[in-house]
Amino acid sequence: MSTPSGNRKVKVDRLGERLRTRGASLSPSLKAVADYIDENRRLVLSKSALDIAAETGTSDATVIRAIQALGFSGLRELKRTLSAHLGGVIPSVDKMSSTTEQLQRSVDTSIDFVRDGHLAGIEKITAPENRAAMAAAVELLRGAQGIGLFGIGASAILADYAARLLIRNGRHAYALNRTGIGLGEQLLAMRRGDVLIMMGQSSAHREGTAALEEARRLGVRMILLTGAAAPAFGKQADVIIRVPRGRSELVPLHGLVLMALEMLVIGLAAVEPERSTQSLERLHTLYEDIRKPPRG
Repeated sequence: MSTPSGNRKVKVDRLGERLRTRGASLSPSLKAVADYIDENRRLVLSKSALDIAAETGTSDATVIRAIQALGFSGLRELKRTLSAHLGGVIPSVDKMSSTTEQLQRSVDTSIDFVRDGHLAGIEKITAPENRAAMAAAVELLRGAQGIGLFGIGASAILADYAARLLIRNGRHAYALNRTGIGLGEQLLAMRRGDVLIMMGQSSAHREGTAALEEARRLGVRMILLTGAAAPAFGKQADVIIRVPRGRSELVPLHGLVLMALEMLVIGLAAVEPERSTQSLERLHTLYEDIRKPPRG
């Protein structure tokens, strides 16, 4: 007889099972740690043993003993187990909760969080291997008939902005930043000879897959901007530019993605100054025409 779940794979709650079978044998301090972990599973993914100790009024050694008493080798294995059970992807609300919890309701701490994240990211984005990737990307763009910029969510805004910059500098550019059937309409703009700049992370969402499939059909080459260690679409990319966005369990910082896009736009303008100058001069003429009062 078939079960209601059919052949679906059911996720096993290993932490919950071990709490049920071993919880009664834990000392009060170990039980306090175990209960905290159970009640704050997503938050624990972003915490160290010292953080958990501070939350439970215990020591980091007690935290490790509690985790081992539940049958895990250590905090790393516990986090892997929790991540697998929760689905791996941390929702935005949990990322914001993890972030604001660390900021201690302080504006100064918030300023430091953003500043430090960007300063550390600037070091990485301007490292020699990334400079080489940027140079290779600019060479690809230099020979492109058109430039598509793919990004959804927060990256959709950046795709629009970068497309406008490229157009101002004399390039045929277009954003691919809608979802569902709207993206299908945008993909009709893609032509053979174009280059695709894709902003993506570790997940292979439907829109990214569809855009890449159309690019593959047309022989369009692809530049990937990503902060993921093992990015989706990485094997299909001609050039990968590493753009850190902060710790995965915290609110992502998008300023470095914007910086990478501006580096590409300005780098392309630098190797094609005549095209950029002519386009901006024409834009200035159009501005003057628009400002003229209507004829009577």
